[in-house]
Amino acid sequence: MHGHDTYDYAVIRVVPRVEREEFVNVGIILSCERAGFLEARIELDETRLRALDPTLDIESLSRHLETIPAICRGGESAAPIGLLEPRARFHWLTAKRSSIIQTSAVHMGRCNDLPATLEHLMDRMVRPPKATAPR
Repeated sequence: MHGHDTYDYAVIRVVPRVEREEFVNVGIILSCERAGFLEARIELDETRLRALDPTLDIESLSRHLETIPAICRGGESAAPIGLLEPRARFHWLTAKRSSIIQTSAVHMGRCNDLPATLEHLMDRMVRPPKATAPR
C-alpha cells in the first residue's frame, strides 16, 4: 500500500454565451504527475445547457468536448498536443480561454484512489445534487 497521491484538477465548463459569463459544469480533468495519471470525464446535461441558451448546438459542442479525453489519453490520434508529456497536456487543457469551453482554476488535493477521486469530483462538481428527504 502506498501513501496518498497529490493531484491537480480543473472543472470543465460550458459558457454558452461568453458575454453573459453564465456556465454549466460538464466535466473534470484530473492529473497526478507521480502516478502518470491524466484523465477527463465529461457528462453533458442538455436541459441545464438549454436553460442558458436554447439555440446552443449540442452536437457540435459534444464533438469539441470529446477532444478533451482524447488529449488526456494522448498519442498520435490527439496530435500534436497528444504527443506532449501528460503534465504539459494538462497545462495546455487548463490554460485560460475566452471561448464556449473553459476550465476553472486548477485546484489541488490528496487521495489514495485517483479513479474514485475523479468519480467523487464528478458527483460533487458536475452532476446535479440529489434531493434528500427532509429530517
